[in-house]
Amino acid sequence: MKSFRSELENNIVEKDILDLANKIQLFKEGKIDEDGFRNLRLARGVYGQRQEGVQMIRIKIPYGKMTCDQLLRICEVSDEYSRGNLHITTRQDIQIHYVSLDRTPQLWADLEKSDVTLREACGNTVRNVTGSHLAGINPSEPFDISCYAQSFFEYFLRNPICQNMGRKFKVSFSSDDTDDSLSYLHDLGFIPKIKDGVKGFKVMFAGGLGSQPHHAHVAFEFLETDKIIPFSPLFRLSMRIIFKMER
Repeated sequence: MKSFRSELENNIVEKDILDLANKIQLFKEGKIDEDGFRNLRLARGVYGQRQEGVQMIRIKIPYGKMTCDQLLRICEVSDEYSRGNLHITTRQDIQIHYVSLDRTPQLWADLEKSDVTLREACGNTVRNVTGSHLAGINPSEPFDISCYAQSFFEYFLRNPICQNMGRKFKVSFSSDDTDDSLSYLHDLGFIPKIKDGVKGFKVMFAGGLGSQPHHAHVAFEFLETDKIIPFSPLFRLSMRIIFKMER
């Protein structure tokens, strides 16, 4: 498997991709079992298909925002490695189907040239952080949530605490009180507020769909913006314990 050292400037990303390439080879040689390999590839955005020999690739688009360069890169990758079709998900990911497992490391490397990641797009991790499609242009928003969603995404990307969670964990940022990103359906949801001139969020937690859907609870009616990340690891750690006990 070729090295991507000459193509990528980020050593952490390069190590991720080379690790995936090495694990694919070990899996093909029978040195890693299916369960062990599944957990690794899911955390790298590589999802199995029913069709033999091909995979679905899930690309994270934090809060649904990308540059023109990133979109063009995704389209080029889809043409090169698949059939040119893109599937946009309800949680602002993009999926590419019918990709050969052997080609997934190079596909990932090509995406990373435009700072597009697959990391933690699937599996029991903090999934894509979704955000309001009106963020920054909504006339009724207290403030633009984009930078807070981006910071949340960056903080948890490759964070050791979310590499082996009991369940997948979904986060959303709405733009106003209409809750246009459906925080009440998420594990952790943020609705922007301003109180006495201070920016903050109403924080919702423990919502979900699945086989037993349930409405989120209010964790805080108002939490200052600089406290949302310090608050989150403590809450998520407790959720890891609860989820594993439920299983």
